[in-house]
Amino acid sequence: MPEALLRLAPFLVGPARRGVVGSSRYARTLRDAVHRAAADPAHGPVLLSGEPGLEKDNLAALIHRGSSHRRRLMVRLDGALLRADGSDLFGVAGSGGHGALLEALGDGALLIDQLDRVDPALLPALLQLARDGSWQAPGEPPPQDQATASHHFAGRVFFTAESALPAFDRVCSRIRVPALRVRRQDLGEWLRYLLRQQSRHLGWPVAPAVGAEVVRRLQTHDFPGNIRELKQLVERALRQLPVPSAATAGERQPPLLPEEVFWLAPRQPRLRFDLWRWKPSLRGRMRSPRFWNALLFGLVSWVFVLVNIWLWAGPQDRAHNGGLVFFWAWWWPLILISYPLVGRLWCSFCPFMVWGEIAQRLSRAVGWRPAAWPHGDTDAWAAPCLAAGFAAILLWEELSGMENVARLSSSLLLVITAGAVICSVLFEKRFWCRYLCPVGGMNGLFAKLSVVELRAQAGVCAGSCSSYACFKGGPAEGEGLATAGCPLGTHPAHLTDNRNCVLCLTCVQACPHRSVQLSVRPPAADLQRDMRPPAGEAGLILVLAGGVCLHVWQRLLGGLPLAPASLQEGPLLPRLAFAAVALALPSALFLLARLVAALRSSVPAPGLRLALYGLLPLLWALLLARHLPLGMAEAGLVLPVSFQAPLPAWSADPHVIAFCQSVVVLVGAAGSLLLLRRLLTPGRLSLWGGWLAALLLATSGRWLVAVG
Repeated sequence: MPEALLRLAPFLVGPARRGVVGSSRYARTLRDAVHRAAADPAHGPVLLSGEPGLEKDNLAALIHRGSSHRRRLMVRLDGALLRADGSDLFGVAGSGGHGALLEALGDGALLIDQLDRVDPALLPALLQLARDGSWQAPGEPPPQDQATASHHFAGRVFFTAESALPAFDRVCSRIRVPALRVRRQDLGEWLRYLLRQQSRHLGWPVAPAVGAEVVRRLQTHDFPGNIRELKQLVERALRQLPVPSAATAGERQPPLLPEEVFWLAPRQPRLRFDLWRWKPSLRGRMRSPRFWNALLFGLVSWVFVLVNIWLWAGPQDRAHNGGLVFFWAWWWPLILISYPLVGRLWCSFCPFMVWGEIAQRLSRAVGWRPAAWPHGDTDAWAAPCLAAGFAAILLWEELSGMENVARLSSSLLLVITAGAVICSVLFEKRFWCRYLCPVGGMNGLFAKLSVVELRAQAGVCAGSCSSYACFKGGPAEGEGLATAGCPLGTHPAHLTDNRNCVLCLTCVQACPHRSVQLSVRPPAADLQRDMRPPAGEAGLILVLAGGVCLHVWQRLLGGLPLAPASLQEGPLLPRLAFAAVALALPSALFLLARLVAALRSSVPAPGLRLALYGLLPLLWALLLARHLPLGMAEAGLVLPVSFQAPLPAWSADPHVIAFCQSVVVLVGAAGSLLLLRRLLTPGRLSLWGGWLAALLLATSGRWLVAVG
């Protein structure tokens, strides 16, 4: 007996690792099939079939351990490794069966894993073993019939396979194991189970929880690797977090896992050109912390202070204050022009968050520790707040004539900076920048149109990285530098669009594996038919469109009764009412379109939201066309306005400005038509409706933003 155990030891199967997790009908059906196979009095052969990664071997062990033969041994052999003659299973000729693994196993259970990868020459012998239990060593003469068979296996046979084997289907009880993608209802239970299991394995005092929004997002993934892939996903998520303290175990609610730690392999990118592979030296220069620290804290922070002093202490009108010209004629047009080129790069050296980071460092120096982000579905409440904040800024701008009042323009900058400072003191990293900053929200929206993207190679990160310093920060490792991690709390392999990437290159500094790539890509590559935009982002699109209407409110609403002569003069209430109506016009049209679509059942609500994203290029063009007259007419007047002297100046002719506006709107309309074709289902009424809406908006928008 000891010799038999030594022979079997490398192949022994322990207790089942887990039962059937889940409460969906697929899980219940699978659980019933396992119970029936375990209760089978004949202990007939079982074939478990299904995709890779479904733990079919665990289900075989579950059946065996639930049967009346649970105390018998069970061994597992990899079918892909079995010899074609079966000698490692049946022994060799002349031994009389002695030394064969089946002989040592006796009446135990045999599991042949990956039956579909067994050498075809061995399949008939395995089929015979499954049919009646008879077997013979290679080279032995075949028996005349079952009664004269020299060897008989008294135990039970299990097989697993990923493809169909009709011959075995006829002699085995077949159990089809459903893929994880058809059991999306079970994903939440699987996540919670694996989190508890992995937390115990890591020695954590408490298992973290997972939010409903994370489960919903993961349910959109097909999980080609099934449970194996999900286990790797959970393990990778936990290793990106700090170890919970013992005090956390006593809390009533377990800590909630942030969505950012669950990153999946993105769609296979197409038409990408890696800039750093083309120019490797460029990567070294761009990731230099000395460069970024000098730019942020040595230049931007103090330029911001000087500009605000200029706005407060200097003349208050744009004709005499160069700082006001710089703010409205340079900054706004240039930031709009930058979106299709470099996305959200402005946010990487934004002065609002520079002073937010300074405040955060000072608060840490005096012993204050910012709280962790309120993880969960933050966009559900933050996105409406952001849209409302942007709407308030637009109303303030138009009602006060902010473009021509220096102190009001400075007040706007200081209010946004105050929000950044307060959020930086209360929460870690750049919570304000990611969720609540009005300018950052607009930047993140239009960054989806950019031709540049920063992404990590998910395969390299999953296979080589264990520190995840690019996400959570950490000490230097290899060529990786010590950093505090991504300021927006996002792993570069988790990014599905440019919304949460400010191109600060912190991840590039931290990565020791050169996984992060800076690539050029086709415009608007983030916008796809299967994308899942964050909650409330469509509201910001409507607010931005409302800003265009608000700026030209007189052309739209000036002929109505009680319309004021100007939004800057007269009683506040009528001015505010007309401004609010103009701002709400796109939202009202969108709600009307939803109502008509619901009544006609022609276009579902998701289709209308996708149509809004399809109009982003046109909206960008209208905003740029609105700011071009100021930029092209006054940007070249900074020197003479600042010094009130006959210094060199430049100003474009109104006809040139009008031509540039037309070109910009034409480019935006063409981009929207192409994007709508990508986003909306071809041949549907929604596609033709989207195209018609884009053409009408382009025509009316060009009229609205026309010079003069």
